[in-house]
Amino acid sequence: MKFPIACCYAIAGLAFSNVNAQDSDSSSTSCTFPVHAEKFRPDFIDHSSIMEDGFNFRDNRRRKLQQSSGNDDIAFDSFVAHRDTHTCSADAHTEPFNTQVRGVCLGGWMVLEPWITPSLFYQFLGKDETTTAVDTYTFCEVLGAEEANKQLRRHWDTWVTEEIIQELAEVAHVTSLRLPVGDWSFNSYGPFAGCTDGSLDYIDKLLGWADKYNLSVLLDVHTMKGSQNGFDNSGQARRVEWTSKFSKWPEGDTSTFLHWPIREANWMGTFDRASMTYPVVDMDNINHALTVVSNLVERFKDSPAVLGLEPINEPWEFTPIDELKSFYFESYLIVKRGAPNWKFVMHDSFRFDIDIWGGFMSGCPDRALDTHIYQAWKTPSSRISFYHDACSWKQAIAGMEAAFGPVIVGEWSLATDNCAMFLNGFNDNVPGYPMLPCKYVPCPDPYMGTDQPGTPVDPNRPYLGPYGTGVSGPSWGLCPADRDWLKEHTGSANGTDWIHAPPEAPPDRDGTDEVMTNLARKKINAFAGVGHGFYFWNFRTDVPEAQWSYLLAVERGWIPTGSLESDHIRSACKREDAGEFVCVARSDAKEQYIRPNLKWAMGQLNDKSNIDNLHGEALTKKASLVYNEYWKLHQLQGSTCDFGGTAELKYSPTVADDDEFDDDWSEDDEEVITGISSLHAVIIGVVAMLAGGLIGFSVAMKKSKRFNMAVRRSLMPNKWKNSKVFTSRNSLFGAEDMPMLVDDKDSNEDDEIMLYK
Repeated sequence: MKFPIACCYAIAGLAFSNVNAQDSDSSSTSCTFPVHAEKFRPDFIDHSSIMEDGFNFRDNRRRKLQQSSGNDDIAFDSFVAHRDTHTCSADAHTEPFNTQVRGVCLGGWMVLEPWITPSLFYQFLGKDETTTAVDTYTFCEVLGAEEANKQLRRHWDTWVTEEIIQELAEVAHVTSLRLPVGDWSFNSYGPFAGCTDGSLDYIDKLLGWADKYNLSVLLDVHTMKGSQNGFDNSGQARRVEWTSKFSKWPEGDTSTFLHWPIREANWMGTFDRASMTYPVVDMDNINHALTVVSNLVERFKDSPAVLGLEPINEPWEFTPIDELKSFYFESYLIVKRGAPNWKFVMHDSFRFDIDIWGGFMSGCPDRALDTHIYQAWKTPSSRISFYHDACSWKQAIAGMEAAFGPVIVGEWSLATDNCAMFLNGFNDNVPGYPMLPCKYVPCPDPYMGTDQPGTPVDPNRPYLGPYGTGVSGPSWGLCPADRDWLKEHTGSANGTDWIHAPPEAPPDRDGTDEVMTNLARKKINAFAGVGHGFYFWNFRTDVPEAQWSYLLAVERGWIPTGSLESDHIRSACKREDAGEFVCVARSDAKEQYIRPNLKWAMGQLNDKSNIDNLHGEALTKKASLVYNEYWKLHQLQGSTCDFGGTAELKYSPTVADDDEFDDDWSEDDEEVITGISSLHAVIIGVVAMLAGGLIGFSVAMKKSKRFNMAVRRSLMPNKWKNSKVFTSRNSLFGAEDMPMLVDDKDSNEDDEIMLYK
């Protein structure tokens, strides 16, 4: 059913309308619904008990929705939401977003992505259009519910385990997990019925492990009916056109397909490729998505591990922004109604733009903007360029934090190439990618065991179809993985030797560890130093690729274990940190909110000055000084420039931008290995040599009579030759059995007579 979205949002009870039961009929609004308009109300398949007559929701949470006089104002205990402006007011800051997340994504578990877990998809190599799966949708469709569910349960049992969660918490020291889930788990449809049975039980188990190891979990609805971006990670790659009938040369029938040149996303409706717009919005799909949010909230509202919800992942850049914002706002109200303590995270739709998001949901507590920052699709360049790009995000994030509010980098990696097998789809690739030759590694044994069909990869077979528009797949038992960086030094090198070199560097020239370590420091500095934290994509990969695997990156030393507040990370973007950003009190913040936050920060800094008589500009100035001091000290420990909504970051450039990046990472590399600078190393070396020489001299003077006498005879004045320094038992330069030297006045100077004790 398709009809204008504005009409539907106006009447939908999904938005927690204040309309009473007796006033909820169609006559109470100017919007006229078609015959099946009642479908817009959530069905609450699993939890219908929370519905009330008139589209109102029963209060099953601690916070009670207070009825207000108009349909556009919805009052909660600690704030008021305004549907007409997509804003909130009267926020009491009872739950300010003051902490950062340091997390990883559990990708490839509940939502299949061939590049993350290729062992699940090897069984489709050499197949045709009726027997090939490229995503979760076709996985269920091709295998059938029973066989697909059998394989999925084996996958669920092994891809994420309690031991892995424990390692993430205790070794990798993450604080949060971002869990992609399928919309079908909360409102099943199509081939998912029966195929994904049991998924909720596994999610329950994961939440229990997270609680046990003190980790929070952000539930991320990663897929949506109709696909929100056309990627395989949306649950269904859209669209895929099989072109096998045109592929009979050079060796007869060949299975081929087309995806990237004709990709589309139909969650919001049927995409018109000519105008690049959605002429009509599909309200059945919107209704489905809001039902998913409602059912998910009801299912997990009491879980102590849940941090919050992200209602849709990566809606593509052609999504109508006004309709997307309406969906976000209605989803937010559902969350705050059912789980008032949850955070609400929204993806930026690949449009990290202040003009789009600045002011959206202003005043609404507990919301954040999610942006995904990858370098894997960037044009190959020098490592200096990658470093600079990583640090440059600090200013962009700070600007969005000031204009919108909390920003989380919900996905990032260390990949600087596009080599990971199936990264752009099963047996497919974006035209033109990868831009550089890739290194091949032995395809690993299947993580779920050898009972998995199609495994292990046959080492006696070449690259098999079906073939997409690009090449990416196993060949002769080898899988494409990544490519190495080369060691380069100051001077004529411009940092681009790795581009022209073979993908695998000689051991003595492999600079991957240095580059990845520096890049990780700079990204962590940028994402955690200014914003509200990050989630690394991914926690692990089937084919070992540390650029995409947090656990493997930690194992290789690229990402530090424990605290992220080391000097290496603090100074990683030193030019950006040299005073350019300051945390100041908001000029529009009220004194009644500034004062308690200021007193708290002063207490943390042991500042005992009296602020009772400070008002207006004087109070704001004092708050700015204290806020900035506290933030500078604690930003890499998880502190953000928020202070109950009374502070914000300001960009204040004070240092000239001389070339920070001189293409010389050797000093930093020495610090990685030894923890000291080159100058300190030289000083220590000199001191060690002097100390060693002194010790050797002392031993010789105490043990060798000939050496002792020679030194005394040649270097010492007569009156010092028999000093106790050289002849006493406790001396450093002699012993009591050393001979006395006596001059014979009547002899030549060299005819000294030696008297032994």
